[in-house]
Amino acid sequence: MLTKVLNINKHKDRNKEEKLHEEYQYINLLKDILDEGFLQNGRNGKTLCCIGSAMHFSLENGKIPILTTKKTAWKTCLKELLWFIAGDTDNKNLQSKKVHIWDGNSSREYLDSVGLTRLEEGDIGPGYGFQWRHFNGHYTTCNDKYTGIGIDQLQSAIDILKDPTRRNSRRIIVSAWNPCQLSQMALPPCHLIFHFIVKNENRLSCIMYQRSVDTMLGLPFNIASYSFLTHLIAKHCGLEAYEFIHYSGNSHIYESHIEQVQTQIMRRPYEFPTLDILDTKENINDYTIDDFRINNYNSHPRIKAKMIV
Repeated sequence: MLTKVLNINKHKDRNKEEKLHEEYQYINLLKDILDEGFLQNGRNGKTLCCIGSAMHFSLENGKIPILTTKKTAWKTCLKELLWFIAGDTDNKNLQSKKVHIWDGNSSREYLDSVGLTRLEEGDIGPGYGFQWRHFNGHYTTCNDKYTGIGIDQLQSAIDILKDPTRRNSRRIIVSAWNPCQLSQMALPPCHLIFHFIVKNENRLSCIMYQRSVDTMLGLPFNIASYSFLTHLIAKHCGLEAYEFIHYSGNSHIYESHIEQVQTQIMRRPYEFPTLDILDTKENINDYTIDDFRINNYNSHPRIKAKMIV
């Protein structure tokens, strides 16, 4: 009887923890896909899929949801984000910082396979950062300068958020999805739109919609990246980071990742770390990784899995 009571109390503690720790939103999504997902033969292999998901993460008091049930390479994530913010489309600039997450989608073999034979190896075309900073501008190569070309959506959002008379707008939206240029991109954007909303005059929320996500490998990066972005934009505009909200269309687990996912869902999360941004720069392009300090990040060990291109 005592053993039974102890087990009941253990389950109660776990249920209470799941209500309190936001990482269980991610763990429960993995479980839902494993338990209820449908099998789909996609562009690059077999997946288990679920349609439609939502997660809310608090960013108050410097909190940042860098997932803890496996080690998340947050520096790699942040370097990629700063690359987007710069409007950069040259993977060689990421490689020089020892970031290799775009290698598969910018190799010579891959670019040729999607008909982008005119692009040099390492050129991702007018993807994420280009659309953030030069939306629908004429794109030639990753080596060209695009100052004043296209629409600088990110700077426009910053200008509105810095203006107390305009920051309550419901139209502070940045889109990476540009049908006019999808065929020129190495990979059509997965995280395709984000929306800033200010609550009570100074609390900044960011809502991001993602059409498709590799839930095991990609989603932890996406959560961290947009949480970094929200903290950065809040700091830059004199606001307080409040919340990151993630919506996904197709959340999937690749067949080759199922064993790793089964390992991860058995782990209990640690507390999320906090973030300090050490300085406020004049221009959003001026921030570097040295301006960001992560405090008290504890995690379970890394879980290795191959990225599916």
